[in-house]
Parts: sequence; C-alpha cells; structure tokens
Amino acid sequence: MTSLIYYKYSSSRPKSNCFFVTRHINDMAFLEAHTASPNCAIVDFHFHHAQKLKELKDAVANVGEDEQLIAFDAMQHLGLDHHFREEIEAFLQKQYHARAYDNCNHQLFEVSLHFRLLRQQGYHVTTDVFNKFKNIEDLTSRLLDKDIEGLVGLYEASHLSFQGEDALDEAGKLSHQILTAWLPNNLDDHRAPLVAHSLKHPYHKSLTRFMAKNFLNYFQGTEKWASVLQELAKIELNVVESIIRNEILQISKWWKELGLTKELNFVRDQPIKWYTWPMACLTDPSLSEERVELTKSISLVYIIDDIFDVHGTLDELILFTAAVERWDLDATDELPDYMKISFKALYDITNETSDRLYKRHGWNPIESLKKSWAILCKAFLLEAQWFRCGHLPNAEDYLKNGVISTGVPAVLTHAFFILGQGITQQAIDIVDNINTPGIISSTATILRLWDDFGSAKDENQNGYDGSYIQCYVNEHDGCSDEDARAYVVQKISDEWKRLNQECFSSNPFSESFTKLALNVARMVPMMYDYNTQHRLPSLEENMKSLLFDSFLAQGSPGQTI
Repeated sequence: MTSLIYYKYSSSRPKSNCFFVTRHINDMAFLEAHTASPNCAIVDFHFHHAQKLKELKDAVANVGEDEQLIAFDAMQHLGLDHHFREEIEAFLQKQYHARAYDNCNHQLFEVSLHFRLLRQQGYHVTTDVFNKFKNIEDLTSRLLDKDIEGLVGLYEASHLSFQGEDALDEAGKLSHQILTAWLPNNLDDHRAPLVAHSLKHPYHKSLTRFMAKNFLNYFQGTEKWASVLQELAKIELNVVESIIRNEILQISKWWKELGLTKELNFVRDQPIKWYTWPMACLTDPSLSEERVELTKSISLVYIIDDIFDVHGTLDELILFTAAVERWDLDATDELPDYMKISFKALYDITNETSDRLYKRHGWNPIESLKKSWAILCKAFLLEAQWFRCGHLPNAEDYLKNGVISTGVPAVLTHAFFILGQGITQQAIDIVDNINTPGIISSTATILRLWDDFGSAKDENQNGYDGSYIQCYVNEHDGCSDEDARAYVVQKISDEWKRLNQECFSSNPFSESFTKLALNVARMVPMMYDYNTQHRLPSLEENMKSLLFDSFLAQGSPGQTI
C-alpha cells in the first residue's frame, strides 16, 4: 500500500506563475479582462484527457483493493470521481458486503478511510468500528508509535458524525488535540503540512473546487496509477478553468444586458460573486448550463434582499409581497417604478427558466418557483416589520423565519428543477412543503447562523438587520455575547450532524442535489468571512488560485502550449 496516506507533502510549494489579484472578486471588468487574457489560452485537451482517463481506469483496475481504496479517495480530493461513479460504487458495495472495514488488522487509518468512504456513499456503517480506538490512552500511544496518518484519518472521519454519535465526536476532538500539540514541535517532519492542512481544511467541510489544486501541488506517488492520476488531474483542472472563464463571460454578458444596475442604483452589482456559489457547489464540469441558470436565480435573491433590507418602505414592501403572490404583470400599477422594474425582472427570468426546464426535462416547475418567491418575500417582510418597528423576536422565531430569509430554500428549489434529476411527485411535495425539508433547512440554518456570527458585513449592505446572537442574548438574562457565540458554534456543529444524517441516509433526492446542499454548507464560511475592509479574503485568494495560478503556465506532459 502507498505509504503516508497515498500521497506525500513536499517541503516547498510551487510558486505561482501568475499575478496576484488585488481587486475585489466582484470587479466584473477586472475578471472579464483576464478571462480573455492571451496568457491564459484555452487549449483543446479533449483527446489527451480521454487517453489519460482510459489509462487511469486500466491502472486502477489492476491494483489490489487496498490500493483502490486509496486511489478512489484521491480522485474525490481532486474532483475526478465523476469519471469513476460506477467503479467506485461497485468497489464500495463489495467492501460493504464483505465487511472489509471490520477486518483492517487494527489499522486506524484503514478503518477511518473505509468508514468515511462508505458513509459518504450512503452505506449504513456504524461508529462501532472505532470502539478500539476511542480512548485517550490508545490515541496517545498511536502518537508515540508515530501513527500520524491514523490520527489524521480519525479526525477526518469524525466530521461525518450523526446526532448521538458522541464517541466518534470525542475521538475526533482527542485526535485534533493530539495533532495540534504535535505540530509545532515537528514542523520539519514531512507529514507536518498534511497535518496542518487537515486541521485547517478537513475534507468533509471543504470544497473540492478550491482544494483540488492545493492537493495536487503536494501529491506524490510511485505507483503507476498515482502518476497517471496527477497528469489527468492537471488536464482536468485546465479544462475546468476554461469552462469557468467561459461561464464568467456568459454571466457578465447576461447581467449587463439585464441592465438592472442602471435602473436600480441601490442594488448590489456583484454577478461574479453570486456565480461563485454554483461554480463551487456544482462541480461536475458537464453542468455548465445548470451553473449559469442557477446564478440567475441567486442574483434575484440578492436583488430582492436589497429591496427589503435597504431601499423599500414598509408600505411598499407589503405591496411588493402581494404582487409576488399574485404573479400578474398587469396588476402592478400600485407599485413604485423601481418595484415594477424589479418584479418584471423576477417574473421574466423565472418564467424563462421554467420554459427552458420544461423543454429540457418535460416538467414545468413554474408553480413551485412562484411559491418559493412568495415564501421568501413573506420572510423578508416579517423581518422588515420586526426590526424597523424596534421589535426583537425570540431566538426560535427569528431562526425559524431566518431559515427562509437566507434564500437557501428558494435557491435549492430552483436547483432541484434545474438539475432535473429525481423529479418525482414525492420529491416535489417535499420541496414545496412550507415545513422546509431537513436537507434544505439544515443547510439554511448553517448559513443563517454563520451570517449572524460574523462581525463585518457586505460592503454594499447597510440596511436594517438583526441577528440570532442578539435575539438569544436578549432572551436569556445574564447571557453575554461571548456565551451566545459559544452556543451558536455548538448549534452549527449540531446542524452539520443533522445535515450529514439527511444526506447520507435514504432520501428522495438525487446524488447531485444532495452534493449541492452539502457544498452550499461548505461554502458558507468563505462567503461570510468579511474582514474589516468588508472584503472576503479567503474567497478572493481561492478564486485567484483557481483562475490565475494556472497549470497552463507550468505546462503538462504531452501538451504543447
């Protein structure tokens, strides 16, 4: 078996061959200019890609099961697993029925990796497999035995815990504690970068779209499949980069032609930032149309949010909400001009989306989409009534409404129909239900709590606002802001366990939709991590790396640049 968890971290990272991004990620002119830059040429990799993909499939098919387990995990880290869906499913099904995770000869790394891959694939595997590793004495002895890989594997596996799996939670905390103490005294150890990266970016809570290139920079292996995997990953990253640049041009063109910022000078002008949601959350390269379509829906959420949070009076907001419920362009005379413009954009874009989806999938989702917008506007209106009248609701009522006002239920309703997979009456009834299904509500709750947890806000948002922390402190006598924040951190952790259970247990949704919901939750910390300059440094840095630290500049085997 490949040593050190199938790959090895090198002591130095390759330096970037591209320039540093100094402007905002939402600076459309900047991104458009560099999307068309001759320094980032679009090369036709399709033939070489197909050749390397076949070579990798052949290589992986001819190695042992232990090596396959490691190879498939590496593919997931690199975002190549969509090419191996059938192979991965067949392999894990065989591993599950053979109960291979029970026969790992007390190797913590192998048990952890089996558990993580099986659970995230939806197999029922209990935490009993960790019984022999869960006490502090055993974990400490593994540190003394230098089983760093095993401790990292356990820490990674602990992020997939469900509610009630306290033993796995505790083992994860202990492994985190031990690795954190080990790291400062072992910075020269070749495993130190692996430990540091895992502690900061555990795989299950991270986005493959942003982590893949970092993973590849450190990836090493002597087996044939490992070298072929590296080559294929570089080609795929270049293909993905070209796709993203093309999608940015499409979104920029659509937004300019829409012209809303000229007529509505109070709305945010951030189409590229909005695009980063579907770009990072719908990672299959073939879903280009879906990413562009979903960006349009997301832009509407931000526009409507600005109407309610920044610009509209209460009387106007009541009229606008009623207009959205009626869904009739001919019944908008009572609206002020800026709301007529906004409603027409909402009406036209939603109906155009519905028409396209009907032609593509044979199901017209207009009733569900209309309902999602009406529910969102009602939630926005309730918040406006609360905070403009100086009323602070209790924390439970605030959060119940806040789950809707995140826009997540509306966006995921659109995404469900845009993806067009698993559209059954049962699934539609669940999506349409006013009691938001768990897979959506947990994602929305994570977003709401993270958003309220932050101290800095979006640079272009200076309207009325509230927060769960504020409501919680007001409701609990003697509760400090610090106490409330600690409570929110634990609540986010608990919500992640609920989301894990929803996604990795039987549900009526497609794999693509489930992965999307998980990725939205993973994206949240990056999208709400504003600094004191109202910037999103983590998002900016990741987008810089994704679009400008190109492997095209470095070259790839078998390619002519």
